[in-house]
Amino acid sequence: MSGYALNDDLILAHRLADAARTAIQPFFRNGLDVTNKLSDGFDPVTQADRASETVMRQILEEERPDDGVIGEEFASRPSRNGRNWVLDPIDGTRAFITGLPSWMVLIALSVDHEPVLGVADQPFTRERFSGSSLGGLWRRDADQSVLRSRKTTQLDMAYISTTDPGLFEGAEISAFERVRAHCRLCRYGLDAYAYSMLALGGLDAVIESGLKPFDIQALIPIVRASGGVITDWRGGSAADGGQVVAAASAALHAEILEHLADAAV
Repeated sequence: MSGYALNDDLILAHRLADAARTAIQPFFRNGLDVTNKLSDGFDPVTQADRASETVMRQILEEERPDDGVIGEEFASRPSRNGRNWVLDPIDGTRAFITGLPSWMVLIALSVDHEPVLGVADQPFTRERFSGSSLGGLWRRDADQSVLRSRKTTQLDMAYISTTDPGLFEGAEISAFERVRAHCRLCRYGLDAYAYSMLALGGLDAVIESGLKPFDIQALIPIVRASGGVITDWRGGSAADGGQVVAAASAALHAEILEHLADAAV
């Protein structure tokens, strides 16, 4: 770990989340300017996104100057040691600008391209999810509990989610529809909060496409710490984003992969 203990890195990740929470809170449900990053389509960014990422980068510059930083809103800082902090200052900006509390701050530490810890924080509800080889934890103020997925093994008993079915393209559309048609319940619009609810034992599976590394890397250690499985649609690493499927158990994950196989890239 390049001279750093995992527990020390986890403590630092929580400090980053605390700082981001403080930077964001004044903006939520308080009126703010929204900038569209696309000339064709809609990809919103706000002052809150930039304030969140800026304050986290400032801490990392002081505490981990040799570590790389990969964030959504600013240029990457190259790593000198194989370690990268991967930041999504607000995952779910569309939820944020519409006043919905399903957005999260995502913080991952990746070592040699493998996410080794993740923190997902919801500043409005004050919920925080963390995961690493040291375990997984949910906490809200003084309350806390160990993360445990539901261990549902069959799709016909599963509660699944995707942020927006409109994000699927081509063969992905029918592949997701096959999964949706066989599950017990499907919920939409939750962004990273869906993966957090899988880790907490609420949802059983999350299926997405078109993700970036900063959308998913923090969630990989969290899902794994809960006992869940998270990969791309081919069963490989999800660290690069793209097509991602997370499931509460290995058996459920394998069944879902069968439905997605002909659309996996």
